[in-house]
Amino acid sequence: QVQPVESGGGLVQAGGSLRLSCAASGRTFSGFAMGWFRQAPGKEREFVAAISWSGSSTYYADSAKGRFTISRDNARITVYLQMNNLKSEDSAVYYCARRAGIDVFTLASYDYWGQGTQVTVSS
Repeated sequence: QVQPVESGGGLVQAGGSLRLSCAASGRTFSGFAMGWFRQAPGKEREFVAAISWSGSSTYYADSAKGRFTISRDNARITVYLQMNNLKSEDSAVYYCARRAGIDVFTLASYDYWGQGTQVTVSS
């Protein structure tokens, strides 16, 4: 299976936390940076966070800074997104993907997308 598999989504109250996981396997993902995006109903898919292969470089959307933390475990080729102080506007389907392109923040730089995991934040 080449697609990464996201998990950890669910229903949470505003102010709560969730930890998303993105499990990838094989040489397709080894050595690559990864990213998280999200898509709310009626909206375009937007960048949330990204991390380099080594984990030494991380990038965040302004909406995620100070609340979300991206990390990875390369032994398991798994990427995590810890989300704290969740807000209703964070409700969306969250996707992870492999970054094959140069621009960290651009959708077109990413390939091998997962099916997504739903996050719903109730106010």
